[in-house]
Amino acid sequence: MQIVHTVPALFSADGGILGGAERYAMELARHMADRTPTTLISFGDNDREETVGRLRIKIFGGAWHVRGLLSNPFSWRALAAMRGADIIHCHQRHILTSSMSALLGRLTGKRIFVSDLGGGGWDISRYVSTERWFHGHLHISEYSRRISKQEGVPWARVIMGGVDVEKFSPDRVVPRTSAALFVGRILPHKGVDDLVQGLPEGMRLNIVGQPYNPRFFQDLQKMAAGKDVVFYHDSTDLELVQAYRSALCVVLPSVYRTMYGDTTSIPELLGQTLLEGMACGTPAICTDVASMPEVVENEVTGFVVPPNHPEALGGKLAWLRDHPDEAAAMGRAARKRVVELFSWPAVVDRCLKAYQECK
Repeated sequence: MQIVHTVPALFSADGGILGGAERYAMELARHMADRTPTTLISFGDNDREETVGRLRIKIFGGAWHVRGLLSNPFSWRALAAMRGADIIHCHQRHILTSSMSALLGRLTGKRIFVSDLGGGGWDISRYVSTERWFHGHLHISEYSRRISKQEGVPWARVIMGGVDVEKFSPDRVVPRTSAALFVGRILPHKGVDDLVQGLPEGMRLNIVGQPYNPRFFQDLQKMAAGKDVVFYHDSTDLELVQAYRSALCVVLPSVYRTMYGDTTSIPELLGQTLLEGMACGTPAICTDVASMPEVVENEVTGFVVPPNHPEALGGKLAWLRDHPDEAAAMGRAARKRVVELFSWPAVVDRCLKAYQECK
């Protein structure tokens, strides 16, 4: 069975992968290639072919960016490269490449699937429904399926997100600290302001991520004045893993309503940094927002607290600090949950099953 994944990658000139959607597609395809012949088709600055393990990657340069959007590239050459596939899995639904891939598949008898990873742009689907152009919609969370209004239909499956449980793993040599950890883009809907405000006295908070909103970052720095809050903007993968391993807990306090009064209906489609921290044996704290309660099992692998509630965050941080044995047990349960439900081989199993069963 020949499988092709296609993603509107923003592959940089040096070969790096930019963005969570691209990383998700890459990792799913890479692990799927260990089971069946798999190719990842994407877009970049120049034509390029390479292999990662057993995965074949084909990058097409010179794509037309629909309405000037880098997130919506299209190339007839890329479409032609899919002709030998038995199954085409598109990552991002509302882009021209995905709709044209679905049309190609329907005309040539290929099976077509799509995963909505939170991106999109101008597309045919703005004018006509392309929902059933695809044989199946493969969601990364129940929340994603629910907001797509596809609950209860046989062609919409939840395959979940994945994490590399070998890379993100506990290390007994690395000592635990009493520092809380946030990893992610420093944006208002991430709720980092609530975390800073709720930080217990004397506790350190490490914030790892890029400050994409200058106003919010400046306000965070003012809030953090006089507290033990440290910002890291350029951590390597190794430094990130070590930060997860040594943290008291990993926190993702995302909100529907920001400190400025702005609202977002989809603050998180999954909560990848929770998975990475939990895989390292670290308990997690998240808000009761979007898909995150699907990741964190309340009072088992960590805590789920109300959004926009600094006091609730602070209370659970203090509890974990004051109950090290219970916190360690939560960390072990977190690791077990990720290995069983969110490892890439488990995601691949669910994906391959959906390829066979969705009609």
